[in-house]
Amino acid sequence: MSDLTQEIQRRRTFAIISHPDAGKTTLTEKLLLYGGAIQTAGSVKGKATSRHAVSDWMDLEKQRGISITSSVLQFEYEGYCINILDTPGHQDFSEDTYRTLMAADSAVMVLDAAKGIEPQTRKLFKVCAMRSIPIFTFINKMDREARDPYELMEELEKEFGIGTYPINWPIGCGQDFKGVYDRGDRKILSFEDSHRGQSRIRAIEIPLEESEAVEKAIGSRLKATLMDDIELIDGAGYDFDLDQVHAGKLSPVFFGSALNNFGVEEFLEHFLKMTLSPLPRMAGEEIVDPFDTAFSAFVFKIQANMNKAHRDRIAFMRICSGKFTREKEYYHVQGEKELRLAQPQQLMASDRAVIDEAYAGDIIGVFDPGIFSIGDTICEKGKNIRFAGIPTFAPEHFASVERIDTMKRKQFEKGIEQIAQEGAIQIFHEPHTGFEEVIVGVVGVLQFEVLEYRLRTEYGVEVRRRDLPFEAIRWVENEDLDFHSLNLTSDTRRVQDFKGNDLLLFTSPWTINWALDKNPTLRLREFSEN
Repeated sequence: MSDLTQEIQRRRTFAIISHPDAGKTTLTEKLLLYGGAIQTAGSVKGKATSRHAVSDWMDLEKQRGISITSSVLQFEYEGYCINILDTPGHQDFSEDTYRTLMAADSAVMVLDAAKGIEPQTRKLFKVCAMRSIPIFTFINKMDREARDPYELMEELEKEFGIGTYPINWPIGCGQDFKGVYDRGDRKILSFEDSHRGQSRIRAIEIPLEESEAVEKAIGSRLKATLMDDIELIDGAGYDFDLDQVHAGKLSPVFFGSALNNFGVEEFLEHFLKMTLSPLPRMAGEEIVDPFDTAFSAFVFKIQANMNKAHRDRIAFMRICSGKFTREKEYYHVQGEKELRLAQPQQLMASDRAVIDEAYAGDIIGVFDPGIFSIGDTICEKGKNIRFAGIPTFAPEHFASVERIDTMKRKQFEKGIEQIAQEGAIQIFHEPHTGFEEVIVGVVGVLQFEVLEYRLRTEYGVEVRRRDLPFEAIRWVENEDLDFHSLNLTSDTRRVQDFKGNDLLLFTSPWTINWALDKNPTLRLREFSEN
């Protein structure tokens, strides 16, 4: 087996998704703790201690205690090289999560044991289902009062239309939570809450057949309940089928408490055995094999000003095949030119290390002088493959944004353009007006607040925002269309994006239907391919 094959086979690249406050960032941090990437776990909200979650690096995230941007985290664990994509938990940033899922080979879905499936979880699951991404479920916060585990499993199956297979089973919940039962090894994993999850702990392992030891660890009442549960889950439910897991049809389910580290290491070990090394990718009609020696990658995220001292822009790339070498020239397909990828880095949130090589499955960040866009392909010279673009979905909220200080035009234009290139916002203007009046479209209203915050702190520009009454936007597919001849409602507005594409802004679904009914040749679409 070649060194290239070995390196790629040990890669595992996955995204962690959840509804806000389900404990996703805490679980991410505890995986890093067990991987040895950090020595002491911090606090997500940052109030009890001065530490913040490793993956939350933007100041606004630290103030609010939520993940706004996607972070990339790499660490080693028992021979595996693990790339975690920690996604925004807030629903207003679902498009950033969608792009991140395009770079992952599997997903870990974190649920709150007391709440079960919430709206954002439902939305993210649909994205995974679209790509048949394998989904692993971690039901978190068992150290608090929780819903019945059978009820939670049934909800998963009913809501998502997939099978579930509990890899472990909880022993009690809340103050009575004693640990979990490992079904595969038929043993009790008992935990003692002695340090509130600040450092690694090992479970006390007790084989199920050691009846007295089990009863001593969890008590006679919980033991009786557990024996009934084992009989029921062994006799009913789905059989475990790894092929069904890989096809996204069966979700392995784990119970635990990320805050207290209960079940985290067991989850990580099982997950790494079940999940796959990097998967093939489609580039048009061509299947790109990750073990192909020719390097290829695509850009799925751009982030400006990660390092305030340098005011830099980083393009995040998912390597799809072969090996990346630092000093080598590669071909930028969309730019149609050869280039060296400057300052190639692997990342631990905002901490970065320049690297000389990386392999299929890895996520690398490279310096972007403003030439990359989301969805771009980079490959070996002469290969000229092109990965499918990442769709840009229609925003749902719109506002007019203008600078207060008219002398800061350049800073305003640079800030708006750079933040738009990251995909956090979309910007439009009326034909022939440029940046005089910028219309900003976002998926969720919190993105307006982030935009204003970043323009102020990163570019020194204060802005005035005026919310607009539009609810929908559509890209116009017709070429050379005479807009003056269209029969539209008086509150429908024509705009362009900064690539020159024509779009229509609508105040309601009714006005969209009017436009289509009154103009039979008009063709509209809800998203744009980058």
